[in-house]
Amino acid sequence: MSEKELMDQEEIYSKVLRAGRRTYFFDVRSTKAGDYYLTVTESKKFTHDDGSFHYKKHKIYLYKEDFTPFKELLNEMMDYIINEKGEEVISDRHQKDFKKEERINGEEIEATATSSFTNVSFEDI
Repeated sequence: MSEKELMDQEEIYSKVLRAGRRTYFFDVRSTKAGDYYLTVTESKKFTHDDGSFHYKKHKIYLYKEDFTPFKELLNEMMDYIINEKGEEVISDRHQKDFKKEERINGEEIEATATSSFTNVSFEDI
């Protein structure tokens, strides 16, 4: 069997969530022993000044024995965020057209957000 056939054989069920520049892939896959596990992949598009682009991907492998504690902790963390900050998005800085209001000498001015951050790359664990 070819490598592509093996990859197709182990992918059982998939869903995609598009969220702005990010896309999340949820894939049920099969182990060599025939059991199932979940992979969650975040793919984020980066555009270069010349118009070309590339994607950065980060992947989590989640096995059945970890489902219950993972789900409990994920729900706890999401509940904490909603309880502390509500469901409304406080800042849309990640959007290209985000306008930031600043005060200089007591006067309110509007400034376009810039990408003055340090790009940190994390290796998959």
